[in-house]
Amino acid sequence: MNDKTLPPFVIRNFNEIEMETFVRPPLYESRGGSLTKGTAASKLGASIDILPPGKRACPFHLHHAQEEMFIVLNGSGTLRIGDEHRAIKEGDVICIPPGKNWPHQIINTSDQLLRYLSISTLESPEICEYPDADKFLARARVDGRDTFRRVDFNGEGVDYWDGEA
Repeated sequence: MNDKTLPPFVIRNFNEIEMETFVRPPLYESRGGSLTKGTAASKLGASIDILPPGKRACPFHLHHAQEEMFIVLNGSGTLRIGDEHRAIKEGDVICIPPGKNWPHQIINTSDQLLRYLSISTLESPEICEYPDADKFLARARVDGRDTFRRVDFNGEGVDYWDGEA
């Protein structure tokens, strides 16, 4: 097989993908796009993310099922992981396993753009926790579509038998 016979959904160039801008003042702003949507990938998710100075792409969080990897392409910033803050820079590869010991967030603490690849396993179902807000996301996906999604605050919840006959 050569390049002329490969289907177009096998190769994706991150300089040519559709990018979207997300803004939620005052802390969150990013520009990014999926590298795997519409490709042959079924167990991996990947995107490119660009953060302006002083911004973050998402809240401090941890995953119960999925692993993540971040590869810093350009710029520098800070990885908030657990109770620590670690400097990150171009060329760094960050590997985050699932579990309560690995809450994380990337923050652009520099005065330049921070550009990185985000790669993750697409585990389903997945529980994601947000320690700063004491909330969680429960999500199940089939063929790239949500079949169940719930964001709520941690708390007492309901009894297992509530609402049952």
